[in-house]
Amino acid sequence: MFRKLFNRTPLAWQQLRREKNRLLVALAGIAFADILMFAQMGFEASLFESSMAPQRSLNSDLVLVNPHFETVFAIKSFDKNRLYQALAFDGVESVSPLRIALGNWKNPQTGRSQTILVFGTDPATQAFRFPEVKQNLQQLQILNTALFDEASYPGFGPITELFRKQGTVETQLNEVSIQVTGLFILGASFAAYGNTIVSDSTFLNVFPDHSPDQIQIGLIKLSNNANVKKVADELRAGLPNDVIVLTRQEFAEAEKNHWGKSTPIGFIFGIGVIVSFIVGGVIVYQILYADICDHLPEYATLKAMGYSNRYFYAVLAQEALLLAVLGYIPGFLLSVCLYKLAAHATILPIFMTVERAVKVFALTLIMCFISGTIAMRKLNSADPADVF
Repeated sequence: MFRKLFNRTPLAWQQLRREKNRLLVALAGIAFADILMFAQMGFEASLFESSMAPQRSLNSDLVLVNPHFETVFAIKSFDKNRLYQALAFDGVESVSPLRIALGNWKNPQTGRSQTILVFGTDPATQAFRFPEVKQNLQQLQILNTALFDEASYPGFGPITELFRKQGTVETQLNEVSIQVTGLFILGASFAAYGNTIVSDSTFLNVFPDHSPDQIQIGLIKLSNNANVKKVADELRAGLPNDVIVLTRQEFAEAEKNHWGKSTPIGFIFGIGVIVSFIVGGVIVYQILYADICDHLPEYATLKAMGYSNRYFYAVLAQEALLLAVLGYIPGFLLSVCLYKLAAHATILPIFMTVERAVKVFALTLIMCFISGTIAMRKLNSADPADVF
């Protein structure tokens, strides 16, 4: 059907190219709408990706948290004994307490402070999947030493460069002098521009208001042959209700749901995509409507010659398809460049994905065809009697 349609005289293309300025305006409008949609979706995906990165980096099968858990960036604590009670359950191989808080990191060059996410771990356990952390666990046993995330925002100072040059870097965390003795890579997020890992002893020294008996996350590692769901159900039934048990995936999804549903950020990104879709649709409608108005006499003549409305609808559908494809290409290419610029400027995980590219292309097609369908109503006024 499509081959038969496009093998005919390319009336749709001829009409579009006849008014070159109008065509360029239409393509620019569609490309702009696509860029806006790509930007909103890219920033939203970056928000979710960066906010879930800490959960995905944890070396655990199950997680214990406070029942009121929403986000690791403002997490409530619970009794550390609950974690060690989990050791009594079949299938549990080991546990690891993890403390989390936001601290103030002083730039060793400028003296300015930046908010940083601080993880406090027991060096005798392996709480993280990072090989760099595993290699430096011995270093963390020394009080007031830290590992620094080299993918952090540059505002924290040239920690990576200084460390590789000197072997250690001295700075302050919450006005406590610390030594950076290693690096790892996690990445910045919307809530924290950097990350650092310290021992539980250093954590309590840096955050003296935190109780030694309270932790924010309990990591549970299961034996190789253990059924994750079965052990999770047993823990939920056997532990008091002042903690909840989550799988690692559920832990990450809870973080995603917080940012997507409990904060205005996710709503704003969603509205941005809708507005971009409407803007592009209005532009396409105006172009197609103007094109129909300019050619009404010709359409009336063709009707008098025996061409049906179905033929004109097919021509208009072709115009909508051509506009969608030709407008999408520059929009996609410019969005890839925008992602690279944004990722470099913000140190956030903003990148193009095949799924997003296909999704925006589908939205572009829908946008153009909806606009074309609305504009088609004008074709009904092309009466053959108007020719005479």
